[in-house]
Amino acid sequence: MKKTLKKECRLRSAKNWIKTYSGNNVVKGYSKKYSVDKLCAIKELRVLGIEISEEYEHQFQKSVESNKQQRLSAKKKQEDELNTLCGYESDEFFAMIIGYTSGGLPYGVTHKEMKDIKSKTEIE
Repeated sequence: MKKTLKKECRLRSAKNWIKTYSGNNVVKGYSKKYSVDKLCAIKELRVLGIEISEEYEHQFQKSVESNKQQRLSAKKKQEDELNTLCGYESDEFFAMIIGYTSGGLPYGVTHKEMKDIKSKTEIE
């Protein structure tokens, strides 16, 4: 794993890097070079005086949000399919609700526990 420089060091180093950068997308290049996400790259490049349009930033934020929603939707679909196969209910806390206490509270396997179980079975 590549260690990220502190912001002050990145900005100092980037002044020289920008002069030699020959790629088409300075945000992508900065992000890759300094191991930061693209939103961080946009902000730091602006600090360095590079023009990056608000429209580009908004498009990128929409793209990130869209990808996040797609991942959540796929995860929810996978959980629903698993629950359908197993015949168990689930909610935001439990991946599998096994039953309910006499007071009506659910008990079962939490999402974290299910994730741990899945990762252990993938290893074996």
